[in-house]
Amino acid sequence: MSYLAVFLILLLPISSSSAASTLVEEKFKECLITKLDGNSASVDKIIFTKSSSQYPQVFEALEHNPRWVNSSMQQPLLILTPFHESEIQAGIRCSKELGLQLRVRSGGHDYEGLSYLSEVPFVMVDLINMRSIQVNIADETAWVQAGASLGELYYQISKASKVHGFPAGTCPSVGIGGLISGGGQGVILRKHGLAADHVVDAYIIDANGEIHDRKSMGEDVFWAIRGGSATSFGVILAWKISLVRIPPIVTGFNVFKTVEEGANNLIHRWQYIAPELPEDLVIRVVAQNSGDKSKTFTALFTSMFLGGVDRLIPLMNQSFPELGLQAKDCIEMNWSQALMFIAGYNIHDPLELLLNRTTTNKDPFKAKSDFVTEPIPKSGLEGAWKMLVEEEEALSVMILEPYGGRMNEISESETPFPHRKGNLYNIQYLVKWKGNGYEASKRHLDWAKRIYSYMTPYVSKSPRAAYFNYKDLDLGQNLLDNTSYSMACVWGEKYFKGNFRRLAQIKTKFDPQNFFRNEQSIPLLN
Repeated sequence: MSYLAVFLILLLPISSSSAASTLVEEKFKECLITKLDGNSASVDKIIFTKSSSQYPQVFEALEHNPRWVNSSMQQPLLILTPFHESEIQAGIRCSKELGLQLRVRSGGHDYEGLSYLSEVPFVMVDLINMRSIQVNIADETAWVQAGASLGELYYQISKASKVHGFPAGTCPSVGIGGLISGGGQGVILRKHGLAADHVVDAYIIDANGEIHDRKSMGEDVFWAIRGGSATSFGVILAWKISLVRIPPIVTGFNVFKTVEEGANNLIHRWQYIAPELPEDLVIRVVAQNSGDKSKTFTALFTSMFLGGVDRLIPLMNQSFPELGLQAKDCIEMNWSQALMFIAGYNIHDPLELLLNRTTTNKDPFKAKSDFVTEPIPKSGLEGAWKMLVEEEEALSVMILEPYGGRMNEISESETPFPHRKGNLYNIQYLVKWKGNGYEASKRHLDWAKRIYSYMTPYVSKSPRAAYFNYKDLDLGQNLLDNTSYSMACVWGEKYFKGNFRRLAQIKTKFDPQNFFRNEQSIPLLN
């Protein structure tokens, strides 16, 4: 059955469409059984159709953005939850035979829900059962399957060593498969770079269902998947990563400042200081409203320092005395405790909390991103904070992540992630609200567009850059049947700058039929 045939039968009236969908489900299951040597019992354990009572539970289990609940787009026809790579290989081959697209979910954090919904019929491969982690402290590496969460990886490394870590993000429930394939920035990036900078090997399944390691995929593909949208090239099975050394004692602090306490002046000054600090020190800024009608604004200066408080205080007194940091504001801890601190837990909470793959308070949200190459004037910052507090009945946030240090030392072309030297910091704009009605969603989505528009004069230009892991369909999207390279450049060069063309060249060679595609996948070079 061709892609066109499947698409057309799903446009029939409801009763006919339901019957057609059931037919496709049956054909897919039959195909899967055949390719798995007739093992129907095994297939029943890993496949969930819309007629299955467990489908809603499986579909929603790792979903982190309820904004999709009321979407008119299609949910997956089937969800495949493989335990073994052979089941993914069979899923790819059956999807191709039936003309269905295939999407992959590792942690469920895709900001635009591209593994959940589509305008065309598709199969979701949920990697929830493929999450083994093997840590080898002897050679300071680990193999981690793509379905493992960041928290699970942090936990396993911490159990194996108190002085080893991995440079990645703050949210434990993020899936490793997606995190690394978009770059993976985190709280020690100024010392160690991105998560993707520490990948030394990988396993990927291509559009023909063949498994490749670094050697057989080739250096071009290996380059592309480390920050260049791995799901555009295949299904990542596992990453081999190099671990980094962490001092026995690290120090964190959280310092809150209000407008009355000079938050705007401090953030303005922070822009000049944070990217130039020693690479052992990262000071992030989280600016947010109160989420109600009180129109208050708070700036949180939150830090991770790879050393003790005896070194940190003199450094801060010299570099950023305006913040007024004191020893009582600081917490000394080991790296295991620091992982809890970074994730927002109490440092004495059990480390097992990192293993929780689900998040509470699942509210709809929208995010956008920018990179800043020159300090923003005080007047520009003041305007942004005013917009934050104007957003009522929703939590509006701007997260400022400083660059510099190691990020300045890695070439723009070393990996597809190009945002290196010359960037002072990254901004994530986030708005999160209660309820999922159309009017509320539209109001808050409009706010995200307005603050993004307001910031235009103050951020990077030609192109106005964005971070791929903060995916944003407002930047542009592909036509799922056929997208020209020039059309995709509208969004592609924002994420990847001069690396975008190389990504398209590699895509054209490795996946010439464009089997692995979505609304912002790397296009063929045509």
